[in-house]
Amino acid sequence: MTKPLRILYAVGPEDVIEAYNYWINGQDAPSQVSVTFSSQFYEVCKTLDAKGYVIAQSNKQEFVQDERFIIERRRVPLPTASGIFYHLRQVWCGLQLLASGIRFRANVVVADSGTTYWFVLSLFSWIGIKVIPSLHCLLWCKYLTPRLVDKLNLSLSRNLFASDCQGILVASQDIAKQISQLTRGKHQPIFEFFSTYRRADFVNISEPSVASPFRVLFAGRVEEEKGVFDLLEIAKRFATEGRQDIIFDICGEGSALESLRLAANLSGVDNLFICHGYCSKPQMREMFSRSHVVIVPTRTDFIEGFNRVVCESILSGRPVVTSAVCPALSYVRDAVVEVPPNDVQAYGDALLALYSDRQLYEQKRQACLIAQEQFYDNTKSWGSALKSILLTIKAQQDANKLTIISSQR
Repeated sequence: MTKPLRILYAVGPEDVIEAYNYWINGQDAPSQVSVTFSSQFYEVCKTLDAKGYVIAQSNKQEFVQDERFIIERRRVPLPTASGIFYHLRQVWCGLQLLASGIRFRANVVVADSGTTYWFVLSLFSWIGIKVIPSLHCLLWCKYLTPRLVDKLNLSLSRNLFASDCQGILVASQDIAKQISQLTRGKHQPIFEFFSTYRRADFVNISEPSVASPFRVLFAGRVEEEKGVFDLLEIAKRFATEGRQDIIFDICGEGSALESLRLAANLSGVDNLFICHGYCSKPQMREMFSRSHVVIVPTRTDFIEGFNRVVCESILSGRPVVTSAVCPALSYVRDAVVEVPPNDVQAYGDALLALYSDRQLYEQKRQACLIAQEQFYDNTKSWGSALKSILLTIKAQQDANKLTIISSQR
């Protein structure tokens, strides 16, 4: 018999212990709209009878263990590091993962974007641990030339994608294109995945109201590069034009939340530009029900990966206003009003078009209903793609074992 799979999974700042506690009871974590990646990992390990060690980035230390899993939330050293200290931290985190993998006797490592630099994962391959990189973000900003340090990082990472991994998980076609560009088309197999959603979470979201006011929803990290201050400029423009019938709902946390609230207050538009802060899953369901359109104004200096809010908007039956900075655009284009990146005027004009042109709005809303099914398809999930790669690894192990047995006869 071949050795059972022992899989180390390095994930970002997800509450993997909360997800585990709900998963063992057959439930989804209520803090997330989509099915968490860690719960998909637990399910794959159970299906393949594999042992799993999950290490998530956190601001506190937590640890649980059962017969199959070790689950750890690990503090990130120097969480506010920048410059050379940031780069050293990323390498150090990778070396910590390597040490943990060796102690765990892992034969596979799955690592998400941001957990370490990609080139560090080649060390796992060199000592015989199979590597599966899981890319949730682009390798570089789509519209910006990479900095010198980023070019060096990418150059060092080329071998990982070309030869030092078993398969590559990607959240969008844009990521796959960058991998192909980096490796000049000579890379390991790429497996595209979608975030996974439950139909029951969206079935009770009502159709958009035809009554005024027209509500524009932003959901996600409240950061400047996510375009939240561009939204404030649009709200100020509408107020100057005398429009009191378009309201912006800003849902989410982030380093810019308080400064955005203050700026809205000082501009006198805080009654039309409402910062709600963190919203739970039931609260987000209510926000989607109240909204007419969802806006995703991510700027070109942010490394986007897919943007799950686009999926959630489509599943809620709400048209989206966004630009090609967001890779999700290519999957739901008919339900989107596309604008040029960073064009604040165009974003505002797109909102006015959806508000004033009922035929256009209804056309985009119907397109949402057509585009929904792809996000309910479990065969396109991260867990399904990961399972495909792991089954290939097991098949290789079986073939190698048979070869050894045959040579001994």
